[in-house]
Amino acid sequence: MRRPTGLAMDLTPLRESRDFRLLFVGFLGAMVGALMTSVAVAVQIYEVTGSPLHIGLVSLARALPVVVGVLIGGVLADRHDRRLLMLATRLPLTLVSAALAVNALLPEPRLWVIYAATALTGLLAGLGGPAMMAAIPALVGTERLAAAGALTAASAQFAALLGPAVGGLLVAGPGLAACFAVDAAGFLVFSAAVFLVRPLPPATAQAGKGVRQAFTAVADGVRFVRGHRLIVGLLLIDAAAMVFTMPQALYPVLADQQFGGGPGVVGLLYAAPALGALIGAATSGWTGRAGGHALIGAVLLWGLSLTGFGATSYLPLALVLLALAGLGDLISETLRSALLQHGTPDELRGRVGGLWMVQATVSPALGNAAVGLLAELTGARAAVVMGGLFCVAATLAVAAAFPALRHARLARSSESPASSVTSESSDQAPPNATDAGHADAETPTDAESPAKGSAR
Repeated sequence: MRRPTGLAMDLTPLRESRDFRLLFVGFLGAMVGALMTSVAVAVQIYEVTGSPLHIGLVSLARALPVVVGVLIGGVLADRHDRRLLMLATRLPLTLVSAALAVNALLPEPRLWVIYAATALTGLLAGLGGPAMMAAIPALVGTERLAAAGALTAASAQFAALLGPAVGGLLVAGPGLAACFAVDAAGFLVFSAAVFLVRPLPPATAQAGKGVRQAFTAVADGVRFVRGHRLIVGLLLIDAAAMVFTMPQALYPVLADQQFGGGPGVVGLLYAAPALGALIGAATSGWTGRAGGHALIGAVLLWGLSLTGFGATSYLPLALVLLALAGLGDLISETLRSALLQHGTPDELRGRVGGLWMVQATVSPALGNAAVGLLAELTGARAAVVMGGLFCVAATLAVAAAFPALRHARLARSSESPASSVTSESSDQAPPNATDAGHADAETPTDAESPAKGSAR
């Protein structure tokens, strides 16, 4: 089937793959609940501690277990049925969300329960995240990865638009426990959808189940990533976009101090980037023919928009700027995902996806913690402005240092998957024994992508 040539979103993966439709629906249900909970946790932490630093630290408490989880989960995804791994790691999250609901009903909610539940959520999400990333190419084919990435990111952003807005209303109305209860229901929807997906074993199961073999398998993934300049550039430009440029930790503070609002305004701040991302997804048909220059431009749009957001006290303008930031983030996620996944062989997709998720999880968490600390020192508005300017400077530096990133492009549909990502630069490292036969691989995301999106 011919690839669409206009701006409209390419819906071919949904039309052609029943299993991708199921995963799409399940992911959307889980994300609606998860992003309602992100608002509830931020508001609850601020109510209990009154500290923006704690809001950032709770993100870090989730990120560290995610790192452990994705490294293990990447190995598991290359050895075992990816559908079963998704089920085994997402269904228990229903109980974690239920525990948060019970804690919220206590006269004095326990702070340690929030941290513990967040850490356990991160561990389970990390264990299952690489399996979801690795499953998508098998469901849609490598030639549809940009379209699948845009659709998956669109579902996450639709959830980010709906979830926080409804979450803010529920916190202001029925209360925090209602948000956590809906989150539990969302994970049940995801589990039910994944249960109906066909088995998804790796194309070539990796031998060996011992600890030494597991470390060797992770090392193979690291060598593959290290040997490809484009992948290194993709990792660094994503870090440039996230570190010091994650204002979500400050939304409760900004809603109170900068815009004079309560939980309802917090919900709007969370939802505005999702609206921009949905607009980006609806016009993402062109991304299947784009490449590095478009990616760099999208990250710059993110940083500049957040700089303007931090500088204004006019709520409507702030929401527009957040929407532009969300549009830039959606385009950059879509392109990073497609560039990464195109060049990674199936037998390495779990491990490479796991390593990508480490960066995609740690960078935003460090960003939230860093912005929270910076806000304690300079104030919330100044922290957001400085973070946006840092993003712009770091993005330009990465683009200058990595010609492979600037010149990378997605192949035309008539090209073979093996050459589907090309680069006009010659700074490609030679393949090692692990990636023999994939010398041109320049590679795979966050569905977030799902890496950012699926981490919850």
